[in-house]
Amino acid sequence: MLVVEDEALVAMLVEDMLGELGHEVVGPAMRLAPALKMAREEIFDFAILDVNLANEQSFPVAQLLQEKGTPFVFATGYGLRGLDERFRGIMTLQKPFLLQELADAISVLLACE
Repeated sequence: MLVVEDEALVAMLVEDMLGELGHEVVGPAMRLAPALKMAREEIFDFAILDVNLANEQSFPVAQLLQEKGTPFVFATGYGLRGLDERFRGIMTLQKPFLLQELADAISVLLACE
């Protein structure tokens, strides 16, 4: 699982949650450029994208993942109003989210592959 999150403590929490669910983590990528590089070069089945990355948005990563056919979910404290219009249909986890909410999101998206 690729984790794109600019807050170190949140990234560690998400990594722990994914580990508890039995997943290996790629990243975290804390800025846009490393996130794009990881999205292009690393092998992973799913991604969790924070929308805002240190005054940049993760939408270029989302676009790349869509082109590759890799499922992803946004994680944001802003809810749907923080999403670019192109991505309004993408599943979004409202921060802070619970382990079960993350597990459910992963199950839904991986079942759709």
